[in-house]
Amino acid sequence: MSLGYLALVLHAHLPFVRHPESDFVLEEEWLFEAITETYIPLLTMFDGLKRDGVDFKMTMSMTPPLVSMLKDPLLQERYDEHLTNLEELTEREIERNEHNGHVKYLAEYYANEFNHTRQVWEDHKGDLVSAFKQYVDSNNLDIITCGATHGYLPLMKMYPEAVWAQLKVAVESHEENFGRPPSGIWLPECAYYEGLERMVADVGLRYFLTDGHGILYARPRPRFGAYAPIYTETGVAAFGRDHESSQQVWSSKVGYPGASEYREFYRDLGWDADYEYIKPYIMPNGQRKNVGIKYHKITGKNLGLSDKDWYDPYWAKEKAAEHAGNFMHNRGQQIANLHGMMQRKPIVISPYDAELFGHWWYEGPWFIDYLFRKTWFDQDTYEMTHLADYLKDNPTQQVCRPSQSSWGYKGFHEYWLNETNSWIYPHLHKAAERMVELARREPADELEWRALNQAARELLLAQSSDWAFIMRTGTMVPYAVRRTRSHLLRFDKLREDIMAGKIDSGWLEKVEEIDNIFPNVNYRVYRPL
Repeated sequence: MSLGYLALVLHAHLPFVRHPESDFVLEEEWLFEAITETYIPLLTMFDGLKRDGVDFKMTMSMTPPLVSMLKDPLLQERYDEHLTNLEELTEREIERNEHNGHVKYLAEYYANEFNHTRQVWEDHKGDLVSAFKQYVDSNNLDIITCGATHGYLPLMKMYPEAVWAQLKVAVESHEENFGRPPSGIWLPECAYYEGLERMVADVGLRYFLTDGHGILYARPRPRFGAYAPIYTETGVAAFGRDHESSQQVWSSKVGYPGASEYREFYRDLGWDADYEYIKPYIMPNGQRKNVGIKYHKITGKNLGLSDKDWYDPYWAKEKAAEHAGNFMHNRGQQIANLHGMMQRKPIVISPYDAELFGHWWYEGPWFIDYLFRKTWFDQDTYEMTHLADYLKDNPTQQVCRPSQSSWGYKGFHEYWLNETNSWIYPHLHKAAERMVELARREPADELEWRALNQAARELLLAQSSDWAFIMRTGTMVPYAVRRTRSHLLRFDKLREDIMAGKIDSGWLEKVEEIDNIFPNVNYRVYRPL
């Protein structure tokens, strides 16, 4: 009998970025990089674990924008072209480095990796959503949802209809794509406010994730801290993030991804190679960009990018195995100590952004693979579980009211509401207010029905927390500003046309093609609760 549980939770999310109106938009490559470096490596890992008899369990959110993009034929076609370019470039790199032994070895390594990526992509006919779904069907994965467009819910609470729409559309979209309703929700940015659990319950969800202090400061104080879920008064469970296990991976000072053996993210062939040579593989306007081939390792934290040594995936994989063993040992010690104090089985919740594993931390999928294997074969202190199974096996928990919280900087809402992005909220609030008014209408004809549904889509897309987040981080800010403004402007034009009874059918058709998320959305979801 184990002494407790470890629950690994990955949050797979990207903002909805799809531009059929343009031949090339750099931000679409966020998805392509994540497919190559995170999603296909995770599927490869799951396949290997299943093949070797490891009955793994993991919780994973797949947000509606990500699922929509993964299933989109245009983006699938563009990803295929992206992968073809990578395959071509690696073949050229092998030839170019014929007499440069280590770099040739790395180019051949990447060629094998991209060939494997191609094989997985074609085996699943480009449908990665169905590939992940098979592990839901086998109960290895508990795939949960998020807000419809990752809207930051505490900053919408003055318009409950807007919060309801984010939750309801997300649940309906999940059921359409996975053939079953989600059991739980990763609250966008793990952001919770008091009363949100009522709507979470009403859309049929059984649990949500929040940051640790959302549980620790609950009322009454939970007897077991963040090492057991709490039930809210609605019957919905809340799980809190464990700080100790999170720090071992996330911390820039003591986290595993900073090891000198691992691949350096910021040193890329797109910037290192001779310009004329790399020109066919960078942006059409001639600007350099990352191409996804990286030859250097971190080497040392205090060295400049020009001082990095050559990367070696063999030693990086060895280090990933060592770190997985260390993580397993630390969780075993932690769970044994907690069990001694609690006199019941604790659960340690370790949630991370999925794109950390593979994209930012290239060796991350190897780390998870080794962790599952070592946990299965090398220890018996704890068992890995997913959250739906845990609740089924442990139905009795303390009833408390969680505390307002998020997992952003300082733990509350200021990362998404500050001097860089506060200007967006009056516009979002006004649009939400107007959408609630529009939702009362009965459409005069099919054209007005389509316009009302498109207005709902535009508001949902404008509400994405990603735009405020990007404005705060200072990266790709013009794109985030442009996206916020464009969705709000489209919403305003739709509303004006609907109110005037003069809908521009040609323009509406173009907007429906560009912002085609949630094809079955019903604008009435915004009707007053």
